Amino acid sequence: MTNTETRPDTLVCSDGGLPGPLAACEGGVPVETITARSVPLGGPRAIAVRRTLPQRQRSLIGAWCFVDHFGPHDVAATGGMDVAPHPHTGLQTVSWLFDGAIAHNDSGGNAVTILPGQMNLMTAGAGICHSETSTPDAARLHGVQLWVALPDEVRHRPERGFEHYVPEPFEFDAGSALVFLGSLLGSRSPVRMYTPLLGAELRLRPGGVLDLPVDPEFEHGLLVDTGEHVTLEGVHVPKDAMGYTGVGAQALRLANEGDQPARLVLLGGAPFGEEVLMWWNFLGRTTEEIRRYREEWQNHGERFGRVEGYVGHGGPGRNREGMSRIPAPELPPVQMRPRKNPPPHAQFDG
Repeated sequence: MTNTETRPDTLVCSDGGLPGPLAACEGGVPVETITARSVPLGGPRAIAVRRTLPQRQRSLIGAWCFVDHFGPHDVAATGGMDVAPHPHTGLQTVSWLFDGAIAHNDSGGNAVTILPGQMNLMTAGAGICHSETSTPDAARLHGVQLWVALPDEVRHRPERGFEHYVPEPFEFDAGSALVFLGSLLGSRSPVRMYTPLLGAELRLRPGGVLDLPVDPEFEHGLLVDTGEHVTLEGVHVPKDAMGYTGVGAQALRLANEGDQPARLVLLGGAPFGEEVLMWWNFLGRTTEEIRRYREEWQNHGERFGRVEGYVGHGGPGRNREGMSRIPAPELPPVQMRPRKNPPPHAQFDG
């Protein structure tokens, strides 16, 4: 998925650690609420996505640096997803669907249809480009698109990586889990990571309560997809928002206090200690790097390769606006600077 935002105030680095001073605490671990903002994805018939990361309030959770939550969208009304080839550097993309189907093609030669409950992870490294198009038989689209920042020692690797993983459901008294990255509740994903991470879909039955053991070195974010009465450590997390907890917790209590099932996405990771600069679809470290990536993409440079076999909603090699690739926007006229997460707070002070 391409990022349509280019303002430098979303460029990020992270100190990580603990919830900010506006967190709530109902007798457990402090919980900071991160509300989503609506961002259009695409052209005249844009799909609206709900973005919880990055925000001014908080930029990363572990190495997770981008969280887009979309749908359920009626494809007949919106036209579906039709993202022509676009570039990435210095990151991994994680695609996870609840409903629908998306055809993925990338310059590493990978052509895969993403289905619900199946994870696609693409590693950009030094550079990759890909397309994402909802398939003709997809009546609805619903899911999340996630980005992971790569650490400095691997982000320049030329290999264009791709992994497809189908986790087995894990049942527990209050519901079930699908662990697509890292380990949780005894379930472990074999997918390779470059920093300690966790990614899982959780389902809680009505009235279900889960006391979840977690890694105390991780910070966590709980995104509520469905469920109007979900609590994290006793704190209500609204639908489409994310509840954030910092490092140090050995267990988290999740509860569905409503009379309908709840579906959640739990993300976690060790605080990412490096500065990162995010502009458009590029992750780098300096303005000069970003400028070079943009120039190479505009000039069809070899860094990103080429997508073969892309068929958009406008036909072979074209999206519905007639574009064969997405051009980079203009760079801002100022020197771009990373923006840090709020500093950790030693304790919750009300």
